[in-house]
Amino acid sequence: MDKLMQGKAIIVTGAGSVGEGWGNGKAAAVLYAREGGRVLAVDRSIEAALQTQDIIRSEGGVCEVLAADVSRNTEVKAIAEAAMDHFGRVDVLHNNVGIADVGGPVETSEESWNRLVAVNQTSLFLTHKHVLPIMEKQRKGAIVNISSLAALRWIGFPYLGYTATKAAILAFTKNVAMQYAPMGIRANCVLPGMMDTPMIREPLKASYGGDIEQMRAKRNAQCPMGFMGDAWDVAHASLFLASDHARYITGLDMIVDGGLSLRCAG
Repeated sequence: MDKLMQGKAIIVTGAGSVGEGWGNGKAAAVLYAREGGRVLAVDRSIEAALQTQDIIRSEGGVCEVLAADVSRNTEVKAIAEAAMDHFGRVDVLHNNVGIADVGGPVETSEESWNRLVAVNQTSLFLTHKHVLPIMEKQRKGAIVNISSLAALRWIGFPYLGYTATKAAILAFTKNVAMQYAPMGIRANCVLPGMMDTPMIREPLKASYGGDIEQMRAKRNAQCPMGFMGDAWDVAHASLFLASDHARYITGLDMIVDGGLSLRCAG
């Protein structure tokens, strides 16, 4: 049986993990490789990217790495060039980079706001700017942008910069999906709900009294299925959207939240 990503060239941004365990980008990169994809693992931390590469190569997969700040135009241009140098094409662009700060309009500093916009939103603009021309020449490509359920609903405390930038990803993706559909390029979003990943634990633990296990227990209880999802739930949803099994799906917001969005916000 053929693997879903057999031979495909895939860029994954945010392909490392900010702490111990599996972040969304790390899991996605490994899963793409397990399904036969050739992965360019991009992360601001070369050490984090190399950890992902080590896992993929130890399993017999193909993975190249690049350290880059995806909020900087020249560095994103280098990502596209590196993918072409290594693989000669780009079949999938997976945008996973994202950061979070807690606070509303008054509590959030201008510096924090600008940083969130640059990392969560401008990075998306730049990766599309440099990768879409490659896909357009190929007349084929798939883009998966990782947003968040927080883009759609209140999550229990002020999370202004994060929610605003993640909401922008939804509109951005739909614009790309419509403009590039005639060129064989699809663009979709994955919206994770409450996830137990390293990126979530540190910025949010203060909002739960500083106790990680207490935070886990409370967040598990908030989920209709009784437990949070993890990076692999996001990775498997992304794999489907990136694969040819989703060849007639574009502009979709795929919610991966164990039913949380079906509850009234509170």
